[in-house]
Amino acid sequence: MREESYRKSYNRVARGLKRSQPDIRLVPCYWGDRYGAHLAFDGACFPEQDQDRALPTVGPDDPLAVWALLERAPCAEIELLADSAGEDDAGGFVPRRTDLWDALAERLRALTGEDLKDGGPALGDSTRVLVAELAPYVTGAAEEIAAEISMRLSGTAPVPDPEAVAARAVIAAAIGLAEAAQRAEEPLPVDGADRDRLVALVTDRLGGTDRGMKEAGKWAGARLLGDPFLWSVSPAVQAGRRRLTRGILPESGDILRYQGRGEGLRARIADVVALTREQDDGPVVLLAHSLGGIAAFDLLAMEPSHGVDLLITVGSQAPFLYEIDALTGLRRGDELPTAFPRWLNVYDRRDLLGFVAERIFPGRVTDARVDLRQPFPRAHTGYFAHDSFYERIGAELT
Repeated sequence: MREESYRKSYNRVARGLKRSQPDIRLVPCYWGDRYGAHLAFDGACFPEQDQDRALPTVGPDDPLAVWALLERAPCAEIELLADSAGEDDAGGFVPRRTDLWDALAERLRALTGEDLKDGGPALGDSTRVLVAELAPYVTGAAEEIAAEISMRLSGTAPVPDPEAVAARAVIAAAIGLAEAAQRAEEPLPVDGADRDRLVALVTDRLGGTDRGMKEAGKWAGARLLGDPFLWSVSPAVQAGRRRLTRGILPESGDILRYQGRGEGLRARIADVVALTREQDDGPVVLLAHSLGGIAAFDLLAMEPSHGVDLLITVGSQAPFLYEIDALTGLRRGDELPTAFPRWLNVYDRRDLLGFVAERIFPGRVTDARVDLRQPFPRAHTGYFAHDSFYERIGAELT
């Protein structure tokens, strides 16, 4: 599945670049099968019945707190509402009154992928790509959320914007179902703006108004992240060690393997660059994400004469590894070679694996910040789904 994930990312980048640079020639450089990390014995090293817990990555006042919960469990917000229902006496069964939660569950059961497609031309290119990826899973996601609402919230007091609560859960569940169906080794690239557009679309289909995430984020963050006991028992964060390790293996495992045996990966990149240079006399741009950025940096620091005109690193750890003196290609304190190419480093502040480089290599690199509006780890995989990313790259290539 790793190669399939790479192919989808490659096609996404190709579409994004073609919009601003229709004459550009994109050359793939896939290396995951031979040089990436994998669990050769299917995780035989894991202890059984582990009880490790993931740690929160957002604060209680961050509107993305709710998405950090939904990333782990799409029904987390619904569960929190159910847990707090006893604090309000306005709910309960009333004869001849239609329960608002049951009515919402019925509207959810009528949702299909066509409801996302009905957004029409108002949706941007990247949003339509996300619609195509999620549409097959909307019906299943909506059924799942409807069942949870009926079971947990029927008879309880209504809350502000219940349709938005349900819409967030549906989109989070659909993303999870899409990833499960693809057996993805890393989170599906999703730009936060696209995600929010689909939430607003589903909210509208359910008859509600999405008035934003700020209050919902404060409520969920204060309720869950501010209470250590609730944090420890919440299904949203009870991710075991096996699942957590498998989730971070493509990034952290690849880096560990590269640090010990990185020659092959650097040679692979060098071969692709040399072949591209032979076949095309135009400028060569090396676009590298995450570990690819480390390997590309090392290669060009050790052998800057490879013919690369522009290096673009995306969500890269190269500046961090240089600061702790862990890079292969350049020791801490050494300057970049004079022949090192022009360098653009793209990062998102919420990407815990993306670092800035201008303060480390002043005058030799330009940092470009994007805002994916996603919590980590999706902030690390969402760059190629972000329209502004291609605008920034296009400006650099002009």
